[in-house]
Amino acid sequence: MKHIGFIGCGNMGQAILSGILAKGLVPAGNIFIFDLYREKREALAARFGICPCENNREVVEKVDILFLAIKPQFYPEVIEEIRDFVRPEQLLISLAPGKTLGWLKEQFCGDAAAPLKIARIMPNTPAMVGEGMTAFCPAPDLSEEEKSEILTLLQSFSRTELLEERLMDAFVSVCGSSPAWLYMVIEAMADGAVADGIPREKAYKFAAQAMLGSAKMVLETGKHPAELKDAVCSPGGTTIEGVRVLESKGLRSAFMEAMKACSEKSRKM
Repeated sequence: MKHIGFIGCGNMGQAILSGILAKGLVPAGNIFIFDLYREKREALAARFGICPCENNREVVEKVDILFLAIKPQFYPEVIEEIRDFVRPEQLLISLAPGKTLGWLKEQFCGDAAAPLKIARIMPNTPAMVGEGMTAFCPAPDLSEEEKSEILTLLQSFSRTELLEERLMDAFVSVCGSSPAWLYMVIEAMADGAVADGIPREKAYKFAAQAMLGSAKMVLETGKHPAELKDAVCSPGGTTIEGVRVLESKGLRSAFMEAMKACSEKSRKM
């Protein structure tokens, strides 16, 4: 039975380990974590029955598969600390935007072409409620068995798609960061409903459910979003009037520009 480790236990780290445990892929005693905040790692150990470690090196020494679930700016420091203790057979999984497979290999091995069992993933926060989407980019030298092993872990907490590395920054914008923008849409819709007299608690519920249901329509019917939109827009009706206003305010352009800015920022991290 494999041992799995997490360096960093923020929202995404917790979503991943929760999914792995919920699916029974490994027992809780086979999961090792380190977070800078002792209170957090002890609380997580008590909550999940997992094993807290005293430092990053201890995690590396105890596991077969290691998730690097820390912010991109901390990668050089953490890699410096653990690189001499990484074993050739270990699988390393990076969650950092902007940190390419070549960059990671250089940091660990001093050579971008060096053999290293590593993969990049980019999950998003809806994984915390079982509705995540994750991009999976394995290094070319991973075996099919190793890729399958990682994919099984990823699918325990999220829908997962293989993605070429050149598209990972674009994925950050369309899926990694976009939940924040969609929360803004829900908030704006709720504000509009409140302005029309609907109590705020109900307004948030109505707006969020409308977004959830609309997303499921796209995923489950397989129809083009434009076709689904047209089906709601009756001639001379309320919906097409709202569409007219949104188009006049540049809704589509605003989203496209936000995504472009996001993916460009990811490339520079």
